[in-house]
Amino acid sequence: MKKTPNTWFVLWFTGLSGAGKTTSADAVFQKLKDMWYEHIDRLDGDIVRESLTKDLGFTKADRDLNIARVSFVAEILSRNGVGVLSTFVSPYTQARQNLRDKCTNYIEVFVNAPLAECEKRDVKGLYQKARDGIIPNFTGISDPYEAPENPEIELRTDLETVEESAQKVIDYLFENNYLSK
Repeated sequence: MKKTPNTWFVLWFTGLSGAGKTTSADAVFQKLKDMWYEHIDRLDGDIVRESLTKDLGFTKADRDLNIARVSFVAEILSRNGVGVLSTFVSPYTQARQNLRDKCTNYIEVFVNAPLAECEKRDVKGLYQKARDGIIPNFTGISDPYEAPENPEIELRTDLETVEESAQKVIDYLFENNYLSK
């Protein structure tokens, strides 16, 4: 039997490139689907940048506008009964605070992995290109990442398995009555 969340929510996965945001959110999404939850959707930074925000670059102003557009979509989805899993670097504290202010049931998920670990995972070679000056304004290298100070959930993807990280998110959703068994 299909189930719906008790209440809508926006899970906002934030962290450096290569920290494991998409991998973690995909695992959470699959767990929710396996538990027969419907009305769950994903917004991924790479995919959104190919469509909704392809006109934007990576300056601070463009990053803030990117997050503002995506938060508008997340807010609409969640307000209409869809649990949203969003995966965006979203490096600036103020932009994430704006999200928190706009989206009821905003849940910040800090996908925390050290920069060195993120660089090891970088199959696209983005960090090296940033270090070589080919990619300007790259978060963690030539642009800051302001880590969340009080996220609802912190995933340590350098210390936890994907399964452990996903379960931590699922447990939070049950413990805070977003989902029921």
